[in-house]
Amino acid sequence: MENVNINFHSECAFLLKDSKPVIDWLGEVSLSEGKQISQLSYIFCDDSYLHKINLEFLKHDTYTDIITFDNSSGDELNADLYISVDRVEENASNYSVSFQNELSRVIVHGLLHLCGYTDKDEHAIDQMRKKENKYLNLLLQKTNNQLFE
Repeated sequence: MENVNINFHSECAFLLKDSKPVIDWLGEVSLSEGKQISQLSYIFCDDSYLHKINLEFLKHDTYTDIITFDNSSGDELNADLYISVDRVEENASNYSVSFQNELSRVIVHGLLHLCGYTDKDEHAIDQMRKKENKYLNLLLQKTNNQLFE
């Protein structure tokens, strides 16, 4: 996928093996949703790092798996997405799924929020889960899901 400006940074020991398949996948997701990626930065961090952001900017004293700072304009997506690898690991264990599956879900979950999907009520949560599953299946078709370490 050409002209997709997505960056991955790490504030912890987590490494993304190969970002190209993820970038291509997210580019396809955004186009399927009628959006264009202008600039997305995914920042992987630990619980402590994301908790501080949650307290400072959102005034929430809770742990979370992802916080998205949306600077999009119209159909041009521009955002910083912070992901707690600690939360992803714990959620993967709680839901009996692989770390890779849960991280992929969180990555696309953040993008779907930028595309206008919410998770504020049961109907919206159901719609979000269906979209996540659809795009996770797309990722699985493209790779052996061996993207993360």
